Amino acid sequence: MEAAVECAKCECCGLVEDCTRDYILGVRAAFGGRWLCGLCSEAVRDEAARGTTATKPRGPGAGAGAAGAAGLEEALRDHMAFCGKCRRSPAFRVADGMRQMLRRCSK
Repeated sequence: MEAAVECAKCECCGLVEDCTRDYILGVRAAFGGRWLCGLCSEAVRDEAARGTTATKPRGPGAGAGAAGAAGLEEALRDHMAFCGKCRRSPAFRVADGMRQMLRRCSK
């Protein structure tokens, strides 16, 4: 008996992967109901384990306990914000490139 394969789209980067239903449910359970591709899930877990996020860098005395549910949720939020900045529309990227080019020319 083969397991049914479904498409799942990463809520961070937009990558679509073919996965079994059990795997999809497991990933969603680990990330508060959100589906993350393998690369994004590893990045979020790594940031949560290190305890470094955009809003709260880990101090010198911080322990490994920052990898709890709150740390994972904060790392997920930060990673989703980062991916959102990278997934801008093509028209916006062209306009941003023109802006950068004009800045360089005016210097």
